[in-house]
Amino acid sequence: MQRTGVLLVNLGTPAAPEPAAVRRYLAAFLSDPRVLDLPALARWLLLHAVILRVRPRRSAQAYQKIWGPEGSPLLVHGRALQEALGKALGDSFCVELGMRYGAPSIAEAFARLEALGVARIVALPLFPQFASSSGGSAAEAVLRIAASRRNVPAIAVLGEFFDDPGFLGAWESVAAPELAAFAPDHVLFSYHGLPERHVRRADPGGQHCLASDGCCEALGPANRRCYRAQCFATTRALASRLGLRGDEHSTSFQSRLGRTPWIRPSTDEVLANLAARGVRRLAVVCPSFVADCLETLEEIGLRARERWVGVGGEDLRLVPSLNAHPAWVAALARMVRDYGRS
Repeated sequence: MQRTGVLLVNLGTPAAPEPAAVRRYLAAFLSDPRVLDLPALARWLLLHAVILRVRPRRSAQAYQKIWGPEGSPLLVHGRALQEALGKALGDSFCVELGMRYGAPSIAEAFARLEALGVARIVALPLFPQFASSSGGSAAEAVLRIAASRRNVPAIAVLGEFFDDPGFLGAWESVAAPELAAFAPDHVLFSYHGLPERHVRRADPGGQHCLASDGCCEALGPANRRCYRAQCFATTRALASRLGLRGDEHSTSFQSRLGRTPWIRPSTDEVLANLAARGVRRLAVVCPSFVADCLETLEEIGLRARERWVGVGGEDLRLVPSLNAHPAWVAALARMVRDYGRS
């Protein structure tokens, strides 16, 4: 029986919540020219003269707040998803997890699949909305590693899935009971941010993206690969599924790094504005992440909650991510099988 290999790809995590391990992880992550898209010398100087001097210790302290007995939440949830997806797909498939930065690496996952003698590989970068710095970088790495093999495998890299019915349905399955139990005044959909220049480069004509306040209200040829527009499309779809009116939800962008302009509105700004409007009970959904990690558990679950109370809010609940929820496992299994039938 010829088996199909499935390669789940996520961003990665430090090996330990300690400054030295975080420094190694950040050095790999921010050396990627798709992430820190500066000329090579400028990137090296910024990374080694500034970022790696101050950020590892601060980030290590944040990781320590969420690190569990089994390790990094992103890796723990990734392993659980790998196991659950393998069971859902059955014996005709074998599933491995590879991280773009850190361990287990994509190359290690490839080697394990090769050792199992798979006939072909389906790679699934776990980034719902497309960005060159996440899904683009993962796809490039997968194809580069595949091409380095003496026997180049048959391989497909699946693209973004921000509007996939299974993905949206999985979020509905996770979020609906959380919102019913918490009864929020408002729901905030908070996505990972990007520098504005990354978004503008996704505009083939250079005339649409960020050119007006309403540039992301609909998807079309000019912004079909625009990360920000895809995020707003995800919000619209999830708000509809969750029965939220326009005044009952907002969209924002978190995790800014550096001083260059990043896409807006920022999550910090929106928190202050919502509190000023009289919102007291806020639920936050993070649909650019499919597994709970530093950006959800610490940045939103701890820091944003503290900020929310500080600006006058009463309570903030982070809606858990998809992790290895059965509806998400079923959606991924369907994506893989659909590729096999195409």
